[in-house]
Amino acid sequence: MAKSQQTFNKKEKEKKRRKKWQDKQERREQRKQEKAEQGKKTFEEMLSYVDEDGNITSTPPDPSKRKKIKAEDIVLGVPPRDDTPIDPVHNGRVKFFNDEKGYGFITDTATQESIFVHINNTDGQIQENDKVTFEIEMGPKGASAVNVKIVSA
Repeated sequence: MAKSQQTFNKKEKEKKRRKKWQDKQERREQRKQEKAEQGKKTFEEMLSYVDEDGNITSTPPDPSKRKKIKAEDIVLGVPPRDDTPIDPVHNGRVKFFNDEKGYGFITDTATQESIFVHINNTDGQIQENDKVTFEIEMGPKGASAVNVKIVSA
């Protein structure tokens, strides 16, 4: 008697391949059935509504909860700019200043923001806790104080 040319491993691979093909055919048939069932939906079942809060629902919204919006109240684009002049001079207090390196920080009294200051942008020698007036200018690393003048110590 002749020995079979197929080994056990070959038979197992063939079984797996057939099983995979059969599963693929079953999924294809299942998708076809779902598609056919989906086509049977009525127009009303396919409709979606937006409720008063902006959520999508399958039920129509209640007309009594509808919000009235005037077309004049809708602003399209950017709102108009307020052209009131802004005072460029700010008041502040020197929080830290290093005399050796020539830089420090000023705390703006209005915004409590810390702004960098260099000795080249001052009109005299400033020290910590001095009250100063200054203007803000954007530098390469952020805001910095310029035209710094001492008000009082």
